[in-house]
Amino acid sequence: MSFWRSAGFWINVLLVAIGGAVVLLIHQDTLRETVFTILMFVILASSLNIIMGLTGYVNFGHIVFFGLGGYFGFFLLSQLGWPLYLCMIAGGALSVVIALVVGAAVLRLRGAYFALATIGINEAARAFVANFAPFGGATGLYVNFSAYNAYGGSSKALWWIFTLLWIVTIITVVVCYLVKHSRFGLGLIAIREDEDAAMVMGVKTPWAKTAAFALSAFFPALVGTLYFFKNGNVEPEDAFRFQLSLEILVMVMLGGKGYVLGPIIGALAYERLRGVLLVSPLFKNLHLALSGAILLLIVLFMPGGLVGWVRDRLPRLRRWLE
Repeated sequence: MSFWRSAGFWINVLLVAIGGAVVLLIHQDTLRETVFTILMFVILASSLNIIMGLTGYVNFGHIVFFGLGGYFGFFLLSQLGWPLYLCMIAGGALSVVIALVVGAAVLRLRGAYFALATIGINEAARAFVANFAPFGGATGLYVNFSAYNAYGGSSKALWWIFTLLWIVTIITVVVCYLVKHSRFGLGLIAIREDEDAAMVMGVKTPWAKTAAFALSAFFPALVGTLYFFKNGNVEPEDAFRFQLSLEILVMVMLGGKGYVLGPIIGALAYERLRGVLLVSPLFKNLHLALSGAILLLIVLFMPGGLVGWVRDRLPRLRRWLE
């Protein structure tokens, strides 16, 4: 297949692959935690880019799939003792089903109406989980410490979790590249440029949008299950943080929406910036406000993000920056 010979494909995959491999080779806890956060952001931003970058539908409630899928996976793991990998797949499957049902309704809306609807969906999901007794209600769920014994104890379990996250990140990047360069992806891009014209040209827009929405919902659920198992607990407020949804959106815009490399660069840049702000006495309580300011500046002066800005000024690099 032609994508194996694409320089852009290998740039994206190798960036993630080398980053995770370095952590496993150095085997340092502090570095592992830093890269874990970056890889988590890469998956969340890349999956959001499927619906937002390719179709142009801005989803402020993307974190709902991280919360619902992760909650379900953690429930199966902590309460029923399922293996971690099965819990991840089950959480992802549930998120896809929910996205298919919800997407069929809300994707009839466009523009600001769709964006507002996604905010409501996240709040509704948080309220539901907070009052759902099997998920522990407002107090959430906790895992028995013995669950880590199957992975060599809590210390080794953290490395297993990181390795699984690294693999999921690589798979996510590959899928995003294949989607963008497929006939399906071209249909999504046509919807982004002019949905009515795309429909006239034969693109089945309702099906395409719903399929993209469902695909974008699968990967956050995998991350959620791993993240909550790593922490040992899950609570509604942590699972459905609207703030994180905004930050993911900033990452996509910062790196460049519509590009596979964009969310990777955006996640790396934003995580480093966020790390600096959170330890600054002056800005530690203002980092979300600064995120909003960054988003405004990108929309006004650099709508193509960092990747788009470089591509416009250095055309020779376009085959490398996809």
